[in-house]
Amino acid sequence: MEIKYWSDIACPFCYIGSNRMKRAMKEIGIYDDTQLEFKSFELDPTIPKETTKGYINHFTQGNRALEAQAKDQMAKDDELPMAINRVVPTNTVDAHRLIKLAESKENPVLTEKVIKRFYQVYFNDGQSIADHAILLATATEVGLDKNEVSQVLNSDDYHQAVLDDENEAQRLGIHAAPYFVINNKYAISGAQPYEAFVKALKQIQSEEQA
Repeated sequence: MEIKYWSDIACPFCYIGSNRMKRAMKEIGIYDDTQLEFKSFELDPTIPKETTKGYINHFTQGNRALEAQAKDQMAKDDELPMAINRVVPTNTVDAHRLIKLAESKENPVLTEKVIKRFYQVYFNDGQSIADHAILLATATEVGLDKNEVSQVLNSDDYHQAVLDDENEAQRLGIHAAPYFVINNKYAISGAQPYEAFVKALKQIQSEEQA
């Protein structure tokens, strides 16, 4: 089975949805044998790399009635603690470029470590995912080469790869994330309940083996 999914580091539902998908894959025993590809999807590529706006305000666009709901539902029952009040809403393109660097190593375990740690930096650590010093420290912490990370951050390396993912999403009519495409013919949109991911994967597995 092959699964590719469009996601953004700044998207809580991407964090939740991808975690549920990976858990579902492990439950039915296909995680180790499945090609899982992260596809870049910037929710807002125009957002600056420095901001003073708080995340809840950024996420709810000033609608205070949505704030309690947002705080309550973020990662509920998913064992993904989120310090929402500490999140720094910034541009994520450099994080996406470093994920592409990780993917170039053809080491799925390394790529997964980078993605997971970037989500933690954004949603738990209260640090800017656009800050090059933080990106450098985080990426090298999980196994990327310091010199290669610096090279990427000080250039536009892998930016076209990020744009290619986003252009592919546009061609496929994908306008929101997370969005999962399985075996290039089945699709799952959004952070569906965990049970829904399990059910869908089992059904697809059965159809593909028929």
